Amino acid sequence: MTHPSSLNELAAEWQQARLLYPLYAALAREFVIELPRCSDLEAGVDAPPQESVEQARQWFVDVDQRIQVYQLRQFLQTTSLTSDEGLRQLLLHHLRKPEHTDSDRDKIDFLLVQYFSHCAPSRLEDRDVDLDYVAQVLEPVLGTVDVTLPERLKALDGLLAEANACKGLNELLTSRILEKGRKLKTSGGDYYLPAAMVAFARFSFLMRRIFFRFMHQDLNGILDGLRQLEILGVNTLDCRRAQFSAEEPVGRLRMICQSWKVMFHAEYSSGQPLRMLVDLRAVIDSALERSAKAGKPTPSMAPSAPRTQAAAAGAQAAADSHGSEFEVSTHAVNWDEEAAGPNDPHHDPRNS
Repeated sequence: MTHPSSLNELAAEWQQARLLYPLYAALAREFVIELPRCSDLEAGVDAPPQESVEQARQWFVDVDQRIQVYQLRQFLQTTSLTSDEGLRQLLLHHLRKPEHTDSDRDKIDFLLVQYFSHCAPSRLEDRDVDLDYVAQVLEPVLGTVDVTLPERLKALDGLLAEANACKGLNELLTSRILEKGRKLKTSGGDYYLPAAMVAFARFSFLMRRIFFRFMHQDLNGILDGLRQLEILGVNTLDCRRAQFSAEEPVGRLRMICQSWKVMFHAEYSSGQPLRMLVDLRAVIDSALERSAKAGKPTPSMAPSAPRTQAAAAGAQAAADSHGSEFEVSTHAVNWDEEAAGPNDPHHDPRNS
């Protein structure tokens, strides 16, 4: 005979499984992941036998192994299926696993930031994002947390200060701040301490804001520079440094940058597009410098009111968007030694 408390636990587990199943099924469709069958979950059975609950438990184990961190990140940042409760259950599902892999840790790290972003006010100021506030917002998934940190994790504040002192995206990428933060996350063996999870969620959330601010700064700088070059009669640019062609049409570059404004909100875990953005900014700045040295007058580009409003909207988007940790490459291509890279701006280095 099954004990009543066990029946209640099974019922709660089944309720969570039914809530999560549509998210998993939608993610699998988006990334064409073939999932095993789980008939009672598909049918939405209200009160299945214990065997079905156990089958569903194993189903989630199998599916979690197939879903990569970047897929979960991209899906949850673009889907309309998530809610605070859905994210909470997804987090609890991963946190309650008896054993955690490195992939589980990275998923939990992302989900904590995503949950915090969903629950926190959109106009939240950086100075208000202290450990106590983050712990308060994450309490539904982590419980009450004593935010006294292990000594080594106090270095996260120093990394954030260093990031805020950077002048732009290029300096941020070459500073290796993210690599230092990730090393702290993976090397100490204390990630699953509630205080540590709070600290890393805060770090990733604030780093994402810094990244978005710099990305919008560079995108707006590129678009302004392209407008100036077109007025000067420049129709193509040698953009091999940024992994485009030697004669890239200026009009196409403008279209790519407009698409990047969308792409960076959806999938910014890949370092390659970020590096391309920095290198493209450098190409355009160099072209403008050459034009100035050649005696061509640089047209006045005082932003119009709509342009100024767009820049302000970009800055606010950096504060409001629901993002997470970036993983970036700081490798600069040497075109004397390597062939030109792919011209497709949506090329994913994971598929190389």
